[in-house]
Amino acid sequence: MTQPSSADPEKLRILHCFRSPVGGIFRHVRDLIHQQKTQGHSVGVICDSNTGGDYEDQLLAELEPSAELGLFRIPMDRSIGPRDALVMWKLYSKIRNVRADVIHAHGAKGGAYARLIGTLLRRGRGQRLVRLYCPHGGSVHYDQNRLSGRLYFGLERFFELLTDRLIFVSEYERDSYFAKVGKAHCPYSMVRNGLNRDEFAPVETDENATDFLYVGMMRDLKGVDLLIDALPLVAKRLERPISATLIGGGPDLSTYKARASEQGDEVKIKFLDPMPARHAFALGKTLIVPSRAESMPYIVLEALAASRPLLATRVGGIPEIFAKNSGALIEPNNLDALERAMSGHVTGTVIGADFDELREVVKTRFSAEAMTETIMQAYRDTLKS
Repeated sequence: MTQPSSADPEKLRILHCFRSPVGGIFRHVRDLIHQQKTQGHSVGVICDSNTGGDYEDQLLAELEPSAELGLFRIPMDRSIGPRDALVMWKLYSKIRNVRADVIHAHGAKGGAYARLIGTLLRRGRGQRLVRLYCPHGGSVHYDQNRLSGRLYFGLERFFELLTDRLIFVSEYERDSYFAKVGKAHCPYSMVRNGLNRDEFAPVETDENATDFLYVGMMRDLKGVDLLIDALPLVAKRLERPISATLIGGGPDLSTYKARASEQGDEVKIKFLDPMPARHAFALGKTLIVPSRAESMPYIVLEALAASRPLLATRVGGIPEIFAKNSGALIEPNNLDALERAMSGHVTGTVIGADFDELREVVKTRFSAEAMTETIMQAYRDTLKS
């Protein structure tokens, strides 16, 4: 039986490892750390030093006082490469004396580093710790018919040998993992993302708000290119100018800015740096989530909690949020379907979701407290096994 190394067996030393301190993973980790610190646990963080901007740096600075075990930032490449071995050694050197009870890995790259380091600490130094891994989408978004997909799924299968428990944030993520990687050979838990109670206050729309709003990573995976291309089609159908605010950063931002400049005089698009979601919501009348792939997106939960109207694609865990309202979701990677939904939403000719009902669903099923307690139970069960 594995027992915690902490002096108080009820108080754990928890190390969260992830690559990218942006988006949903970062939000998930921050919420967990806040809750775990409140419960008296000691927490540490490992993440990339090259990802994010001023907003993310501010969030990390706010997080650092809660990271009693340390906040370690080191350059990490998104893709597999020769520098990974050096990163592994540097991370190992930094955390070998942390003496964590739990290494909780998030995302594919963070999952690889954390599980390898955790295994080295267990075998090389005889430390007692457990290794948990949550994909947060990650590798499961790859196409199993392509060589890159088969490579990543093979690596996921290998790293499962170094995993004490898997954590999935949606049924979609679990089912995709089982279909593409294989059924889990270790225990697993389902832990849906959750919101804090103060996030259920409505957000009012600014008087100068644009017609549409996008908040998230600037990547083709998120369908931002489709949104930009849909805007002039909406303007043409409605025979009036259309405006949109796009908020976020990411690898394709410059490409999207160039694309937006080509959309004609009837389309006004402005780009803003990342900001808190509730600040962003006031800047657009309708939130658009045009993703090609998701797991359990916080932005949908946050918008529903804030009583914001939104249009979203039928991908990942979004249908699990919408439940019987799933008929209002849009076919993904389909420009015509996106344009029709946007135009119909503006004119009121398309029957949308019952947002009051959805807000109650989110309040009931997606709380940060429940998320944390389920994860803490997963830690305890794994430490006892």
